[in-house]
Amino acid sequence: MKREIKFRVWDHNTDTMMIPDDFEFCDGEISWIDAGREAGPKSGNDGDPGQFEIMQYTGLHDKNGREIYEGDVVRTGKDNIGDPEPMIGQVIMREGSWIIENEKKQEAIDLFSEITSREVIGNIFEDKQLLEGKQ
Repeated sequence: MKREIKFRVWDHNTDTMMIPDDFEFCDGEISWIDAGREAGPKSGNDGDPGQFEIMQYTGLHDKNGREIYEGDVVRTGKDNIGDPEPMIGQVIMREGSWIIENEKKQEAIDLFSEITSREVIGNIFEDKQLLEGKQ
């Protein structure tokens, strides 16, 4: 089974999301190429390492065909047997599994397959209000 491994990066200084063309890992440091320009803490072109949030692609798509990444805010529906009532939560990795977590309701469900009711409605950086129940 072939698995696609991709990442995206949130830049806190510019409030922008990047999907880099390439990553380089060297001596525990990371840098990436975005639009032909080297970026990241190792590159010297940007600020401190806390400036960036690197998020991994889950390998799954939502009901609209949109790629689901770590940090996405997802709305669930009612068509998956065993799910709790529909909820909105953040996609995170916990104990080796992708889950949708709603800290407010203290619920979590597995993001183990492409279920027709899963829909990406934003991400934790650009749409923080979604996790507070404000849409």
